[in-house]
Amino acid sequence: MRSVLFVFFLGLSACSSGQKLEKNKEVVKNFYLTAFNEQQPRKAVELYVGEHYKQHNPYAPDGKEAFINFFEAYFKKMPKAKIEIKRVLDEKDLVLVHVHSKAKPDDRGRAVMDLFRVTNGKVVEHWDVVQPIPEKSANSNTMF
Repeated sequence: MRSVLFVFFLGLSACSSGQKLEKNKEVVKNFYLTAFNEQQPRKAVELYVGEHYKQHNPYAPDGKEAFINFFEAYFKKMPKAKIEIKRVLDEKDLVLVHVHSKAKPDDRGRAVMDLFRVTNGKVVEHWDVVQPIPEKSANSNTMF
């Protein structure tokens, strides 16, 4: 009987852990789409970012207001900027988003990997790697 209960509770824990990962992915995806495709960084921060937002990009300061100010200014210069999420991966409290980002519709764009830490259903930390998409590639594979 003990082993049956242990397996039952282990199954519940795995299920709840899987649900949490899916929720974290949805939080990050919604944050990303609201901030970038809807071009509403303030709304994205209000809905999806925790009390503190820690930034690891060396060109961006910490904090929610810094994120908002940067992207509000960016969208004034690039009103047709859009992103396309190619994949979303998660592990524990981390969510990785692989994105094709374009400043203008005719832009080749950039391949972006954004990594977010999610705590209590809110984005609290960010890392990124950004690479321009070259005109010519040494192979026939895409960056996505």
